[in-house]
Amino acid sequence: MATKLNFFLLIFAFTALTSCKSSQTKNSSATEIGMFKVSILYPNGEDKTFDMDYYEKKHMPMVAGFLGKNLKFYEITKGIAGRSPNDKVPFVAIGYFYIKDVAEYNKAIAQNRDAVISDFKNYTNIQPVVQISEVKQVGYLDVK
Repeated sequence: MATKLNFFLLIFAFTALTSCKSSQTKNSSATEIGMFKVSILYPNGEDKTFDMDYYEKKHMPMVAGFLGKNLKFYEITKGIAGRSPNDKVPFVAIGYFYIKDVAEYNKAIAQNRDAVISDFKNYTNIQPVVQISEVKQVGYLDVK
């Protein structure tokens, strides 16, 4: 009987620990209030080209390297539809850099401006639109 009870307690403890860990993971995010998000938007249009493979494997990692420890993480999204499935995508791709300090970001980009700009021709003919934003809120819907 004691063996069955110990086994039950062991299973209960394991289940409790894993459920705590999974709920933490589900609601945790590297995005934090007060950090900054640099969005690099590539507008869609006639005769626009974009090499996503090059952007993912070469361009974004290169720029991320220039940002160093100021960079928390980066993200790349590929446009798949507009407001409705039949609408053209407004942006073929959007790159995001999540950073701690805007002044440090601007300094790093200024020091490496030529390398960043000269690399555009390797993956696109689109002039990107850049926006720097401050993260004001991070929210999750806790559905169970």
